[in-house]
Amino acid sequence: MTIKESVVEKIIIALDVAEREKALSLVKELPEVKWFKIGLELFTACGPSLVEAIREMGHQIFLDLKLHDIPNTVAGAVRAAVRQGVSMLTLHTSGGREMMLKAKEAALEEANRLGTLKPKLIGVTVLTSLNDEDLKSLGWIENVSSQVLRLSLLAKEIGLDGSVCSAQEVSFLRQRLGLNWLLITPGIRPSWAASDDQKRVLSPAEALQLGANFLVIGRPITAQPSPRQAFLQLIDELKS
Repeated sequence: MTIKESVVEKIIIALDVAEREKALSLVKELPEVKWFKIGLELFTACGPSLVEAIREMGHQIFLDLKLHDIPNTVAGAVRAAVRQGVSMLTLHTSGGREMMLKAKEAALEEANRLGTLKPKLIGVTVLTSLNDEDLKSLGWIENVSSQVLRLSLLAKEIGLDGSVCSAQEVSFLRQRLGLNWLLITPGIRPSWAASDDQKRVLSPAEALQLGANFLVIGRPITAQPSPRQAFLQLIDELKS
């Protein structure tokens, strides 16, 4: 089948595995995919060499480490990520104003030094595995939507490029943050997939219609007996 490039470019396949060979096998099985996400488990297991290997195969990397530490430590990690050639990188907005400022400055300075493009810095606000009751148990007064908006506005004020949000928050964030703000939406589950541990989920088509720029999809594709068949089924669902 012919896959519409415009649809594929909006899909980030999450390599939610722990073995290098399994990750590379998935990448080889999905050659049309432009973006792959490397998260904490896989990066811890395999390190920067896997980022390089996937980049050499012609793909862009969304490095999802959700950096959250003192400002200088996060800045150092951002510089290292720029040297690895990643295209997008996440950090926790709850790390605060100074942490995000240092991250932005480090990304720009290192990219200028290397003569490369600065990676998009994406703020993580409230994890999509959390709901209002979870926030209450953590002592947070605001509900999920209010906290997501507050932290997204702070990230935009500081100069980050976008934020991670559940599909249920896309519409009102797009209205408040404008068309140039990137919205990266995990917790995406096709109609035929289980929700797993995600609590704020919508279908891929619904998320795109609401204004998401990128859809992060992992286990509904990668955990299937045939990831390629699942991927093609996803594309069919989006096209229909």
